[in-house]
Amino acid sequence: MRVIWLLVGLLSVAMAVVGAFLPLLPTVPFLLLAAICFSKSSDRLHVWLIQHGRLGPPIKAWQNSGSISLPAKWMASLSVLAAIGISLLLGLSWRILLIQAIALVCVMAFIWTRPSE
Repeated sequence: MRVIWLLVGLLSVAMAVVGAFLPLLPTVPFLLLAAICFSKSSDRLHVWLIQHGRLGPPIKAWQNSGSISLPAKWMASLSVLAAIGISLLLGLSWRILLIQAIALVCVMAFIWTRPSE
């Protein structure tokens, strides 16, 4: 089972790194998943992730206070706008746009109701 936790953790870190460069892929949720997976599979990787200069601070902020930094909230908002804009440009059906809008409004409500660092 430890191997599965380790593989999911490594995949999550990879997805988080990709998400740092792609606006539609979230970074922090993948980092949080990686932290959980590493805590169950590898103490060394868990410590590395938590103490990493770029990847560790959002994990610590979430663990300590459930907070999301203001820049991260704004980046999430811009990503949501980009997703909706791309969907409109692609001419997706109104049903798909409605489902997408409902899901994204729920996500943004969650993000913006969390405390800021």
